Amino acid sequence: MISAGPVTFRFCAALGALVGAAACSHPIQSKLEGRWLGDAVENFDDPVVASATGWVKGTSFEFAGPNLTIAIPGEEPRTGSYRVAGARKSLIKLAITRADGGSDRAELRMDSDNSMRWMLDNSRAVVLRRDL
Repeated sequence: MISAGPVTFRFCAALGALVGAAACSHPIQSKLEGRWLGDAVENFDDPVVASATGWVKGTSFEFAGPNLTIAIPGEEPRTGSYRVAGARKSLIKLAITRADGGSDRAELRMDSDNSMRWMLDNSRAVVLRRDL
């Protein structure tokens, strides 16, 4: 017979929390999961395309469960929790909570299972490819 002591209770509570967290995640999160590498820029002025492309090639997004780590050249990688604040067709809006408690928003457009765009404004974007 198995005892239902304090250790069993803590295990069951932890398991329940994990299952509950997974059940509450947005279906889009599974499509984002993994590492995405910067590939190109769109709609940048000709004089800055080369330098912007070089910067983007060192950029990455890594989605791991409820966390997002963004690495940008010249800066320390930043990790925070994120949630899908909205999704419609290929547009995904993220709400990101930084480690310092601040928050940011980001818009992504899924082009395919292995390509997405980080929308910087209404026309400019960073193209990201899934790291396979």
